[in-house]
Amino acid sequence: MEIQIHEHLTKIFKLQKELLENNWDLENDTESKDAQFKKILNIEIQNLDFRIKTRILNELEKLGPLEKLISDEDITEILVNGPSCVLFEKNGCLQKSTDCFFDTSTYNQCIERISQMCNSYMNKEKPFIEAQIGTLRFTLIYSDLSRGQHLLSIRKQPKDIWTLQKLSSINWCTDPQLELIQKILKTQKNFLFAGGTSSGKTSALQALINELPENERLVIIEDTQELRLCNLVSLSLLTRADILNKNNDVTMTDLLKRALRLRPDRLVVGEIRGAEATNLLMALATGHDGSFGSMHAKSAAEALLRLEMLIQMGAPQWSLQSIRRLIGLTVEYIFIVEKKNGLRRLEGIYQISSVEETGITLMKLD
Repeated sequence: MEIQIHEHLTKIFKLQKELLENNWDLENDTESKDAQFKKILNIEIQNLDFRIKTRILNELEKLGPLEKLISDEDITEILVNGPSCVLFEKNGCLQKSTDCFFDTSTYNQCIERISQMCNSYMNKEKPFIEAQIGTLRFTLIYSDLSRGQHLLSIRKQPKDIWTLQKLSSINWCTDPQLELIQKILKTQKNFLFAGGTSSGKTSALQALINELPENERLVIIEDTQELRLCNLVSLSLLTRADILNKNNDVTMTDLLKRALRLRPDRLVVGEIRGAEATNLLMALATGHDGSFGSMHAKSAAEALLRLEMLIQMGAPQWSLQSIRRLIGLTVEYIFIVEKKNGLRRLEGIYQISSVEETGITLMKLD
């Protein structure tokens, strides 16, 4: 079918070129070229198979081969490296699509449509776009930064609400781990989720958020809105990065400072990745028990090391021993999630047991 689509698109674009160059006589010169081309297009596709017709219209008016991938609920992420390289993740495995864009021109038109959907644009001065539209998170990178082709990533949030019971049913964790997680939540202990890219940290955070009581006020702080509120008394804050310097940036640190004045029962940070780690742990030292967040790390020891480094970014004057004592006072557990052979699971739950002269000691609980 892809060959047929390519042949029809080749003919349609040839007709469009001839129209623009005025190489034929038109019956009605008062119509715009766009209106004339639509008439020609309708004539060319009217007798085609419905699937081929839909795919051609998607290429010309929508998001081309991405439309089918976006509608597939089993696909969790779509990656495009250029018009001929469309990838997707399904059941935890990255695959190359058999369908692709007709050429660079239609791919660039698709990028332009997505930019308009995001109420933004890209150029040399503004080479990035990050936006959330419904359950889709778009990331676009301008061609100057990527060897001549725009790059596109679309991450799809699950439409179904994740719960601990659902995670347990797909063997994400064992029954003892599930009971321990519920106990940690109920007793309002502070903890961190750590794992590699696409290991399921956000889904796990969402499942835990959904376990919390309806009268508990969460303040969720994120760079991109991925976590859903669990009740009407909670709220969500988003950072703002302004590349063109027309407005002031709003950082995680800024939001954490303001969040403390919004009477939170718990603080939730979508991803800890910078100097805001200092402010978060200082906030936890003054209360807000039961707070949690996520960060990139492959093991509990690596998570602690990275946390130390992030705190040093925000407080370079602090000694390493002081930083470790602060971590020991405020963080009680580290959950490690991983992705192996396309499957996401909870690797282990680790408790910070003590802070020694040589470092922080950990104890695996499951």
